[in-house]
Amino acid sequence: MTRILIHNSKTDQMAARLTEAVPDAQIATCDTYDDLPSLIRDFRPDVAYSICFRGRAGFPRDALLGPDGPKWISVGGSGVDHLAGWDPEAVTVTNSAGVAAPMMAEYVFGSILHFTLDIPGLQADRAEREWRDPRLMTPLEGKTMLIVGLGHTGQAVAARAKAFGLHVIGTRARVQPMENVDEVHPGDDLQSLWHRADFIVLSVPLLPTTRHMVNARSFAAMKPSAILVNVSRGGVLDDAALVNAMRAGTIAGAALDVFETEPLPFDSHVWGLENVIVSPHCSAVYAEWAMQSFELFIDNLRRWQNGETLKNIVNPVRGY
Repeated sequence: MTRILIHNSKTDQMAARLTEAVPDAQIATCDTYDDLPSLIRDFRPDVAYSICFRGRAGFPRDALLGPDGPKWISVGGSGVDHLAGWDPEAVTVTNSAGVAAPMMAEYVFGSILHFTLDIPGLQADRAEREWRDPRLMTPLEGKTMLIVGLGHTGQAVAARAKAFGLHVIGTRARVQPMENVDEVHPGDDLQSLWHRADFIVLSVPLLPTTRHMVNARSFAAMKPSAILVNVSRGGVLDDAALVNAMRAGTIAGAALDVFETEPLPFDSHVWGLENVIVSPHCSAVYAEWAMQSFELFIDNLRRWQNGETLKNIVNPVRGY
């Protein structure tokens, strides 16, 4: 009998769906970080479906990857940096990359249009009952978007960018032609690409090679009119460098869904910045997301039980 652990802040619906899909499985649930180590020790799961639902601080990584941990960990999101350093010979890690890519792409364009349509200015005018005429909009057509990381999310963003008439350039580890992308470059080319972009989208995993890849030197190379959107991981962007860049007017605006420390501390300087959107790591979150991710897990579970290759196996070196 397969022992399956569900680790999430809300487990009832998932447990019911799993019982329906795999009635002969033994199921345990956990909705906290603190209780997971003892549960793993007692239950000794074969498989775990786990979501990093309270941020990295205190996440019970050592329990999941310890001697009593599962042979397969299915991560409910796309990022796996909270598990970094696992031995692929001892445990297989899969993720749910691609499930939320369309929603994240909508977040990207919602954020960009917030700035190009000057939504804050329109709101301020309404509050003052001021009819400001003329008020100029900023078109997207003909502008250049740089997508740093052309995985599932990056490709979803690129498809929508072409619909808006943008020129799309992007980076990926293995350079090859890609649909909806006009130019594909290696990551090493980034310093020569920043200045070309009107809009910059970060959608890369957090790795030693990508940590603080957007730093003071990067900001210095960007257009003063550039808009930056980060839907990757907070550590990809140097928060201190961003604060300095925004205060100096080095770039025009930023939409930040992820941060080096989450939740974003009350005393963070980011809160007080002008022309910055702050969202609580929610660009991938919508009503159906959790169960769509879980359905991918159930499909993979059938593969696992049949001895077939799993979908979305993550290479611990590449991080995806």
